[in-house]
Amino acid sequence: MLKSSQRFSLLQVALISGAIATTTTLSFFGGIGCRSVRAELHDSPKAIVDEAWQVVNREYVDGTFNHTNWQATRQSLLNQNYTSKEQAYVAIRTALKQLGDPYTRFLNPKEYQSLNEESIVGQLSGIGIQLGQNPKTQELTVVATTDNSPALKAGLKAGDRILAIDGKPTQGMKLEDASKLIRGKAGTSVVLQIARSGQSKFNVKIARANIDVPKVSYTLKQENSKRVGYIRLAEFSAAAPQQMRRAIENLTRQQVDGFVLDLRGNPGGVLGSSVEIARMWLQNGGIVQTVDRAGGREEIKANKTALTQKPLVVLVDGNSASASEILSGALKDNKRAVLVGSKTFGKGLVQQVNELSDGSALAVTIEHYYTPNGTDIHHKGIQPDVQIDLTQAQLRYLATNPASIGTQSDPQYARAIAVLSGRNFAKLRVNRLS
Repeated sequence: MLKSSQRFSLLQVALISGAIATTTTLSFFGGIGCRSVRAELHDSPKAIVDEAWQVVNREYVDGTFNHTNWQATRQSLLNQNYTSKEQAYVAIRTALKQLGDPYTRFLNPKEYQSLNEESIVGQLSGIGIQLGQNPKTQELTVVATTDNSPALKAGLKAGDRILAIDGKPTQGMKLEDASKLIRGKAGTSVVLQIARSGQSKFNVKIARANIDVPKVSYTLKQENSKRVGYIRLAEFSAAAPQQMRRAIENLTRQQVDGFVLDLRGNPGGVLGSSVEIARMWLQNGGIVQTVDRAGGREEIKANKTALTQKPLVVLVDGNSASASEILSGALKDNKRAVLVGSKTFGKGLVQQVNELSDGSALAVTIEHYYTPNGTDIHHKGIQPDVQIDLTQAQLRYLATNPASIGTQSDPQYARAIAVLSGRNFAKLRVNRLS
């Protein structure tokens, strides 16, 4: 989960409401360097290495640096000669491994730009599809197309299998690698080879464009006598709170009896977004507690701005992580919702993204977080109130039939509806509200 920095540029002021702040470090050398060292490092790959070291030295949550000699690490880094930025990047990544923290990571300029586009701007350049992968056949599958996207206009449909990207076979290809091939500069084109049930395989050429990235989808469902507002939140991007507000308000106008909020597969995102969204469901009570390296504790609370008092069930699974766990933990601890599904991932750390002077960046763990009741969920996860684990067969079915997610063919959703229909569940709607 990412947190906004407290050092703002003019750009950051415009984006700071829940966005990832892009922070340029204030000093490359602190009080350690000397004039000769500064002259040697100026405009060299070594400068980026030391800049990255300084960020970790100043910000990292563990003052022991995983019981390593971080000062000696700096000396070792500066004793090396780097003939390219790529060598410097390798050295930074190697040094970070000493921390034993997979969430403190280096991003080269392209990786950082991609992160900014999707998390801050809410856009990326591509064709507007959501990709999935059949766990049995490993085939890349179109899960959904974005409204008004090039993919939708080109006729791609959910369930289409992508056999090749610009002539490169996709069998065995990772989702991340496929996404990189499909994305590209707006105005350029990509050719996909498609397999569709009942048809011969065919090629389709699609022009890339700047795509708004929807993180919230919602629909009204009639479940027996209940009108249910089903909301699926894919990620806590900067744009997610606005989209969530629109979903809650539109469904409320349609007089729903209750809500199902689906956080399954949601890997997290921006801390500020999770807080904003929690306040849409919670009138009073704590949302999250954070603790920094010095032991400083901050408690973030609801602020009496809840949009609804209707009963709420939250769906979670083992891939609901970070910001998803903040929201789930807040709703569970305050007894505002019933959690249904599988135990969550267990990531109780907060990262801050720091932009370096060459356009690369460093995501650094700066805080631990705890649920409102003070529970540490790191490496433990959150246990749902109603546990229902999907079998491998059920997971395969939902992966290959994405339209079944959030229907009675989805066992966890079906259990959520049963909970909403429970005799005593309506009591939750007045809890903590005044």
